[in-house]
Amino acid sequence: MNYRHAFHAGSFADVLKHIVLTRILLYLQEKPAPFRVIDTHAGSGRYDLSGDEAQRSGEWLTGIARLMQARFSEKALPLVAPYLDIVRAFNSGAELKAYPGSPLIARALLRPQDRLTACELEPGARKQLIDALRRDTQARVVDLDGWTALTAFVPPKERRGLVLIDPPFEAKDEFEQMAGGFRAAFQKWPTGLYLLWYPVKSRRAADTLAREVAQAADGAKPAGKCLRLEFSVAPQQATGPLVSTGLLMVNPPWTLQGELKTILPELEKPLGQGGAGRFRLETPKP
Repeated sequence: MNYRHAFHAGSFADVLKHIVLTRILLYLQEKPAPFRVIDTHAGSGRYDLSGDEAQRSGEWLTGIARLMQARFSEKALPLVAPYLDIVRAFNSGAELKAYPGSPLIARALLRPQDRLTACELEPGARKQLIDALRRDTQARVVDLDGWTALTAFVPPKERRGLVLIDPPFEAKDEFEQMAGGFRAAFQKWPTGLYLLWYPVKSRRAADTLAREVAQAADGAKPAGKCLRLEFSVAPQQATGPLVSTGLLMVNPPWTLQGELKTILPELEKPLGQGGAGRFRLETPKP
């Protein structure tokens, strides 16, 4: 699978990932001690929704565009609003023209004492990210392979924080790399929070990844709790576009599972394509 993010910015998969990212970082804000965000495959940071790639795919129209128009209950709205407010801050007026990637969403949630390390190997994307974060003393863009960065930057000196692992899935062995990379990083920093994103194109690959990540977390000392979320907007077809996305959360905030149980049912209708979407939220078995 080749996942060039300019085509997929603001898609349903981004919406899910970035809502969870926002909830985790808001939880980390609750303690005054500083934290660090390590984004292993950061991308270019800001995506032009009027650009050729976004216009050709149109995925943002059934993702963030729908979510901005959705109505939420009194319980869900406060949980989703911080993410939507960040997206609005990159746009003027009601028209959506830009979508922030993970490093810019994370940057919006840093306090003065917090830091961001964003890794990007592709020259064009790295230059755009450097331009987006220019003269920002709290954010550092690193020219380093994300899999190398996983073990190079943990544990951070802050000893608190989140590692976001969101590769482009361009290589055939990306699932294996993710499992192995997580295992190595978790052995070095078992108290860190980890958020792993993956596409659900192969049920076997997704289940194997979840099992291996859960095993690695469970076998460490201290053992880490693992939470698995998958969201589908339509039935998967062998040669069709991506319609199911997954997230693995290791050492998630104790509040996160309850928050997701409130949020996810209210995403099924606006994000569903040709009918309501569906989700599964569980603790994977090692």
